[in-house]
Amino acid sequence: MAQLQERYNTEIVPALMERFGYTNRLAVPKLMKIMLSAGVGRAAEDKDRLPQTLDDLATISGQKAVPRKARRSVAGFKIRAGMVVGAMVTLRRTRMYEFLERLIVVAIPRIRDFRGLSPNAFDGHGNFSFGITEQVVFPEVDPDSVKVTQGMDITIVTTANQDEEGRELLRLFGMPFTTE
Repeated sequence: MAQLQERYNTEIVPALMERFGYTNRLAVPKLMKIMLSAGVGRAAEDKDRLPQTLDDLATISGQKAVPRKARRSVAGFKIRAGMVVGAMVTLRRTRMYEFLERLIVVAIPRIRDFRGLSPNAFDGHGNFSFGITEQVVFPEVDPDSVKVTQGMDITIVTTANQDEEGRELLRLFGMPFTTE
């Protein structure tokens, strides 16, 4: 069992029950999944970009990345329907907790000029999304093998009904929010 998962069961659940007045452990918000996604923008011109993005996401997550195709054509971006425009990975259960631990403890502190994540980046239903500009903040990615730095979006989906509950859940996990 991942350390964060054990910490959730022993420390975070009782703290959330006390803070929000839950009477049942099953009513306490929990993590559902973490989604990593990266666009490959110029994949039509640079054929090496998509395989590198797929490999980097697989290395970071420990799970195979899935290519994502455009749903419709956009002439302004030179995209046709069915063209691969990105990649994504969905993490659940133990891999999700292991990734979150690596993200909080190792990757986020390695971000240059980092001042904290915005506590306002919730969607109204307790889910949190943010972006990372370089994949090399993860120690699994070899900086020498990276030809093009690639950013990614990370979405943490919770069972919380309100942003306040989701924010408190992630704060107790150790997510470094700014104190605005």
